[in-house]
Amino acid sequence: MAQGAPAVAWYASRTENFRITKGTPVTYEGEGGSIRSFCGTCGTPLLFVNENALPGISDVPSVTLDDPDANAPSVQIQVADRREWMTRLGAMPEFERFPEG
Repeated sequence: MAQGAPAVAWYASRTENFRITKGTPVTYEGEGGSIRSFCGTCGTPLLFVNENALPGISDVPSVTLDDPDANAPSVQIQVADRREWMTRLGAMPEFERFPEG
């Protein structure tokens, strides 16, 4: 990840409850049954599916949803891989946009 690039939350959805509403994604099939879908125009990640590891689940970057605030997180997963500093996010200064200076 580039320096200063924001982290993105992923939304796990039952595959049957999710659909891409515009365009046709480009897919890449990786090792172990992982399938990643991207926008064919700009390259934005759209979907991660791995039926071997997560049967019936589609992982979606939350920022690509039509209404990201409609589905607030209820749990945190994969915390074994979480960076230590992420446990202090609530104590860090906040800025509505980029800070000046």
